[in-house]
Amino acid sequence: MAAVSLPDPGTVRAASRYELERLGVPLPPDEYPLVWEAGDEVALRPTAELEARAAILHVIMARCFGMPADAAMGWLLGSHLVEQVTPPEWQFLMGGKGDHRSFVLHHDALFGLAWVLGLTRHLDPTVPPDDRFVRQLPNLAADETFEQWRSRILAAPRDPVEVAGLLDLHYCLDWSYLEIERTQGTLPGIVDANAIGQRRWALEWAVVFSGPYHDEPGGWEEVDLST
Repeated sequence: MAAVSLPDPGTVRAASRYELERLGVPLPPDEYPLVWEAGDEVALRPTAELEARAAILHVIMARCFGMPADAAMGWLLGSHLVEQVTPPEWQFLMGGKGDHRSFVLHHDALFGLAWVLGLTRHLDPTVPPDDRFVRQLPNLAADETFEQWRSRILAAPRDPVEVAGLLDLHYCLDWSYLEIERTQGTLPGIVDANAIGQRRWALEWAVVFSGPYHDEPGGWEEVDLST
């Protein structure tokens, strides 16, 4: 998808802060960094790349809940996705190595990618993933291949400006939810800080900003959630 111009970042941040106020969560400080600068452009990663990442995360979820290693690897090999599996994911898929809980948390990252691909209607920060969205993912039990899945869903990725706007909101929400966790405050729903961070991870990875202060897009494991 070609890069398009972004709206004024201050205007988008004001809308994000308005949404935080509506949710009743703490507001980040006024100096909290903007996600982009005036004049920047945004695009989404290629649709096939977004779909591949979603499919890989789906297999990881299946592996977390009992899919045998040989079945997981067989599906990835048959779908020609092995080269896009990251080293930590490979170690987990093959030998169950790594933090099992951290991979389970990727369920919300997968939900975020499904939203970007147009496979789910919302990314409401107060609502957990709807189990119905799983039916929009590859049917591993029926050995549906990656290409068969792509043909079935006919993904229609969202407008990159819309995705960037929701990224700004989740950038702010990440701060707010961590602050609630730190102060032992009350969340506005049953979605916690871990889930918000995972959704932000997916959005950060999905968008590609272009401008003087943006680096080339990195890999899945290179997404920086430290700020």
